[in-house]
Amino acid sequence: VVVPFTAHAAIKCSVTTVGVAFGFYDVFSSAPLDSAGSVTIRCSGLGTGVDPISVAISTGGSGSFQPRTLFRGPDRMSYNLYLDAGRSQIWGDGTAGSLRYASVSNSQPVTLTIFGRIPSGQDVSAGAYSDTIVVTVNF
Repeated sequence: VVVPFTAHAAIKCSVTTVGVAFGFYDVFSSAPLDSAGSVTIRCSGLGTGVDPISVAISTGGSGSFQPRTLFRGPDRMSYNLYLDAGRSQIWGDGTAGSLRYASVSNSQPVTLTIFGRIPSGQDVSAGAYSDTIVVTVNF
């Protein structure tokens, strides 16, 4: 009697982020305020081949990708996060006009830059604005 045995290796991934810190927004400037952060993904158990991964980021507190919103109590400031340095591809989950990062991994760390922008021309009150984004890695 032949008894088949199967085993599955576990894939383990860790995600490290560096938030997008915009600094000070000048309400009188005609230029947008740009900044960048990053997401680093380290996976093990992928073997020697390459496996597809995708990285999605949430809408944050705004519930929308266009625009996302920074909050300071009842005050709001529009901003967005992008896949590209030209800030033309909104990074999201692939819905509502957003795109998600998709590539392959071969067990090497992958560092992705998050490009952020606050558009100019927003008349907002002084103070610290923030938002919380959830990063989801699928492999």
